[in-house]
This record gives sequence, C-alpha cells and structure tokens, in this order.
Amino acid sequence: MSKRIVFWMLALSLVGGFGAAVAKDTAGSWTGVITDDHCGAKENHSAACVSKCVKDHGAKYGLVVDKKVYILDPQTDAAAHANESVKVTGTMDGSTIKVTKIEAAPAK
Repeated sequence: MSKRIVFWMLALSLVGGFGAAVAKDTAGSWTGVITDDHCGAKENHSAACVSKCVKDHGAKYGLVVDKKVYILDPQTDAAAHANESVKVTGTMDGSTIKVTKIEAAPAK
C-alpha cells in the first residue's frame, strides 16, 4: 500500500473520530433535584446532608433525573439549590451536565 493511501486513511479516521466526539454533546434542559454523588438518589435527603457530603466527603453536586445522578459542571451555582427541584439548562456530555443556567423548577 502506498504511503499516500495510508496517509489519507489515517486522516479520514481521525476526522471521523473527531466528528463522533463532537456529536456526543447534547444541549437541552433537565428537571430534577440537586443532590450529591455520595448519597445519590437517596430518599429523604436534606439540604444539610447534601452540603455535608460535598464539604466533608469530597462529593460533587449532581442532578437526579429518573434515579440517575448527573454531575454538574461548574459546581458553583448548585450549592444554593441543594435538595431543591430545579431546571438545569446546558449541555450533557456522558454523565456530566455543563451548566449554563439553574433555576427553580416550574410548579406542577
């Protein structure tokens, strides 16, 4: 096989891999409860417990949606909403939501 063909095959595979990596981010909004990844989707979780897990156990703030915890990045705005129902807007990348906005969840 010529060097030129090998070069183009490698180039196309790299471009294809980059396209797949870019396509995995999903923009949207998710409604759930702010928790931490130490206790997760635990029932009867208090705001004090969430804060304690983050402060004392190195846990990260997360959003529980359908019993799955998504880590919030950045963490800064989540502290004010510990154990509250919120709507988070941003981009999901795997099990992390890159947050652009956190607001109180609409009343049901």
